[in-house]
Amino acid sequence: MKKRPLGNTGIHVSEIAFGGVEIGMPYGIGVENAADMLSESEAIELLHAALDAGINFFDTARMYGESEAIMGKAFKHRRDEVVLCTKCRHLIDDKGKIPSGSALKEFIEGSLNESLRALQTDSVDVFMLHQVNFEILENEEIASIFLNLKKEGKIKATGASVYTPEETQKAIATGVWDVLQIPFNLMDQRQETFFSQAKEKGVGLVVRSVLMKGLLSDRGKNLHPALKKVEQHIAGYGELMQRTSFDLPMLATKFALSFPEVSSILVGIDRKEYLEQSLEAADGSYLEEETMQRAKQMAFPEPDFLNLHHWSKMNWLK
Repeated sequence: MKKRPLGNTGIHVSEIAFGGVEIGMPYGIGVENAADMLSESEAIELLHAALDAGINFFDTARMYGESEAIMGKAFKHRRDEVVLCTKCRHLIDDKGKIPSGSALKEFIEGSLNESLRALQTDSVDVFMLHQVNFEILENEEIASIFLNLKKEGKIKATGASVYTPEETQKAIATGVWDVLQIPFNLMDQRQETFFSQAKEKGVGLVVRSVLMKGLLSDRGKNLHPALKKVEQHIAGYGELMQRTSFDLPMLATKFALSFPEVSSILVGIDRKEYLEQSLEAADGSYLEEETMQRAKQMAFPEPDFLNLHHWSKMNWLK
């Protein structure tokens, strides 16, 4: 699989990044409990299969259940072959407050040390803030702690997982974060506004939500009535599917990889078939200019409505 530079970090990553949440905890449409998940041995086998197939970039988090521990077991003896990205525990407590001073330093360093033990490694390639907001991005103490961890060699690159285009703009402007994880897909294309700025600043972009929790696949049918207009819009991509002869997941994957500013795209992989589909899509041949322009015209007209977290809370994704 082709590798792309991860911004100015000096790290090169596979075009597909293995999203590790699904192997660590129940997540996604139709996954209710552990019975719907892979066993640990099956997950390790899948991780090895991904690495052997050319995927070298693996994404996890302290908050992803057993994901870090499973990756630690899988890659204990192959650490030099993989690029590991993990994320700090959520910084905002139940009262909506961020720790400060020594408590903040202990919290962040404690989270990283827990991750290092679970991953069975002395350092991670990318250490990210998880679920940031403006308050976190504006907090100079947080930035300083992450930069010190980088100086100490416990992490190679700093990162932040953002949600809104405004957060992306702010994160790039700080000059602190080497890598940003952003939501971007056929439906919600708002983040493209800052692609060129990220490239100019040497910030690596890792795209998530490429398949919108599976909605941009066969799962995007017979949705909750509240999502009727979403389902209708997804059906409209049949035009592009006919034009390209790609199924919807492949079309969505190739669309994101058609942007040279994107370093890698995160794909949630908890089945061998999803791995095979991702490998087939990331073949180095992406959308032609005419198809790209049409795809850009077919973004969902109300992107603020595309709030998967809210949909889950409302039980619209059952």
